[in-house]
Amino acid sequence: MKKKSLPLARVYRLLEPGPVVLVSTLGARRANIMTMSWHTMMEFEPPLIGCVISGRNYSFGFLNETRECAINIPTVELAEKVVGCGNCSGRRVDKFKKFGLTPVVASVVSAPLIDECYASLECRIADDSMVDKYNFFVLEVVKAWIDPAKKIHQTMHHQGMGKFMVAGETISLPSKMK
Repeated sequence: MKKKSLPLARVYRLLEPGPVVLVSTLGARRANIMTMSWHTMMEFEPPLIGCVISGRNYSFGFLNETRECAINIPTVELAEKVVGCGNCSGRRVDKFKKFGLTPVVASVVSAPLIDECYASLECRIADDSMVDKYNFFVLEVVKAWIDPAKKIHQTMHHQGMGKFMVAGETISLPSKMK
């Protein structure tokens, strides 16, 4: 066999499910932004997203308290700001100000949307039964927004240790799914 053993701590790099996103929440003092890549689609209608948010993360408390957030999908043009948001704590810094991101009032949830992002999903907690044990939230998307001006939207996918893959070429194959 040509394969070699891989340390278990690196398995997540193989299965990273989707683009790096910016989760915005609203706390008593101010809004916060958290960079997240630990998420997965769970259902189509209504759209359900499963995600892991560490109990050590500043946004964890805001999400638990308000039971809502926004998932904002940035494109590669925002890469430095996305990584910057992930490398500092909202306990000490206003990330909207520090990284020059524009909060936009959402239509359904209290958490702000991020104007510079390609898409924004307003979410509410649908199931928190696995939060105590796994920090795993199930969020229901209650409103979705997309910027039609951005025809090409290259997203970033975290591969660990400061490495990211950028979504590239799109291919179309026949599908019988509707």
